[in-house]
Amino acid sequence: MRINKKERQALLTSTIKENPFITDEELAEKFSVSVQTIRLDRLELSIPELRERIKHVAEKRFEDEVRSLPIDEVIGEIIDIELDRTAISILDIIEEHVFKRNNIARGHHLFAQANSLAVALINDELALTAKANIQFTRSVKRNERVIAKAKVVSIDSDNGRTIVEVSSFVNNELVFKGEFDMYRSHNNSIKDENQHEDSN
Repeated sequence: MRINKKERQALLTSTIKENPFITDEELAEKFSVSVQTIRLDRLELSIPELRERIKHVAEKRFEDEVRSLPIDEVIGEIIDIELDRTAISILDIIEEHVFKRNNIARGHHLFAQANSLAVALINDELALTAKANIQFTRSVKRNERVIAKAKVVSIDSDNGRTIVEVSSFVNNELVFKGEFDMYRSHNNSIKDENQHEDSN
């Protein structure tokens, strides 16, 4: 059932409000119109594109939560974080990330996404990478989206070290994995004592 433009735009606004991560393609399918029509609707309604919406939601949600570095210093966009536990970020590979001759992403961008996510995950004012053990499992190409998932595997508050594992995927295929040995300041090495009673 086709609806008129005014109704569609009202529904479009409420749909994006409920789910800021919905794509133009999904919206076009939902409202049985072309992607171009959705883009024009968004322009008329001053609704930013998906990338900007994700950034806005992330900044709003996480700027008070991330303690170890300013949110805009994270490579990629954080879409979920629970300090000292887990975090997820996304990085869309664009022209500036790739080698011109073959459109393959430079490895240091994948490393930077994973490393900055590991830093952001630490519930401390000071978090530095002491060492990293990393592996690239397949090359990533331009226009692919890399989803990095980080999790804390151990916290040693005696020596101020935290081990963070990061796995990065493109369409559920592993492209990068790393184990980051993170240094944190001793005086604030753990907030959730009941979860790590062995550290007492």
